[in-house]
Amino acid sequence: MSQDYNNPAFKKLLKKLQEESWQLELLISGFAIFGLFSAYDPLKVAIIEATNDGIIHQAIIAQVAWFSCIILLFNLLLHVLLRGLWIGALGLRYVSGDIDYEELNYSLKFTTYLKKKVGSFDRYIGRLENYCSIIFAVSFLLIFYVLALTFTILVMVLTIEYIVSNENLPEWIRNFLGIPLIIFVVLGLLLTFIDFVSQGWLKKKQWLSKIYFPFYLVFSTITLSFLYRPIVYNFLDNKFGKRLSLILFPIFILVIIMTSLNHNFSNYFNERNSSTNYITSDNNYEDLVLKNEELFIDDAAIQSKIISGSYVKVYVKFSESIEDNIFEFNEGLKPEKDIRGITSDIKIGFNHASNNSGNSRKHLDSLRTDYLRTFNKVYSVEIDTLKFVSDFVVNKNALGFETYLPTESLSSGKHVLSVKYKTIKEKDTLEKNMISILFWYYPN
Repeated sequence: MSQDYNNPAFKKLLKKLQEESWQLELLISGFAIFGLFSAYDPLKVAIIEATNDGIIHQAIIAQVAWFSCIILLFNLLLHVLLRGLWIGALGLRYVSGDIDYEELNYSLKFTTYLKKKVGSFDRYIGRLENYCSIIFAVSFLLIFYVLALTFTILVMVLTIEYIVSNENLPEWIRNFLGIPLIIFVVLGLLLTFIDFVSQGWLKKKQWLSKIYFPFYLVFSTITLSFLYRPIVYNFLDNKFGKRLSLILFPIFILVIIMTSLNHNFSNYFNERNSSTNYITSDNNYEDLVLKNEELFIDDAAIQSKIISGSYVKVYVKFSESIEDNIFEFNEGLKPEKDIRGITSDIKIGFNHASNNSGNSRKHLDSLRTDYLRTFNKVYSVEIDTLKFVSDFVVNKNALGFETYLPTESLSSGKHVLSVKYKTIKEKDTLEKNMISILFWYYPN
């Protein structure tokens, strides 16, 4: 088929498909809009959940998907609106034909002006057709632009993390390989952005094009531009496409800014405030989190805002910073190889040495016991000024630490539960407050 693109029969088929493409456009737009509206809220929840859990790669993927969702929704809704207008104009043309300016009986001044500015009704239909086709094509192209920016930033982050900041590599490799790579990526990103915004200005200047060419070759792979480059150049060789590309870029910046806007009702308090000894947050009460799928536990939680039973359940959510802090106080727990991060359940090979396996399991149990003992030394709970002996255990399902505190010594009314932790700074041990949670105790 790739050899048939010059075949007259193939060109005739393409022309026929072009003329009937509006039906496919509307069909795809309709299904896509339905799917995007269904995905919008779950993607926002996924961003909040991943950010709350500290899973950076998952948060980035969800953020990119959410931005793509916004861009596609805006473009496809605009496309459906204009395509509907186009279909209405076609129907009106069938009934009324072209615009008869003489029939309107306007003054000479207005008739001359309208003939010049409005012109033929067929020209109006043709322009609507152009708008619809280009907006539909550019909708999916813009998603590749979002991916291009994401992959470029990802390359920068990975270069810094695995080369420049990697203490396992010799310093001369980090300096002579890592730093030039970062400079190349940053400079390449800047040049690619300038070339994109200026619609190929760097490619037009003889001496600049020679400097830019190596960056262009590398970034065409990083940004996946080899997949959509023909569409881009087809836009740029068309005056109308050029103009629309320039208009759409600031529009999408504006749309993204608008989606981030919030209304503040107070100069002092808003929904982003953390829980303190005078501010409550629904994210710190398990019963409220279970009722609302958009809420996630923030650092720690108790079972309810109003306690009436004989105990308070305290849950501390696990995070990598907690484990790093435990390593500071117990260096013997720090493994030679850190296996935190993305892992696979696929295991290669089998261990037939049952005795060694048993010894390994006993050793791991010993380390886990030591880990929990260290956690209970570092992390503690207070209610008001009453400090409790830490006796946390691990909850493997909702990964974290939990303990139960008696309420028999508490008076009726408001109380503040504080989770505190020790940290080492410049060889000094300091105690800090992780979170304060308000609750009211009214016994049955």
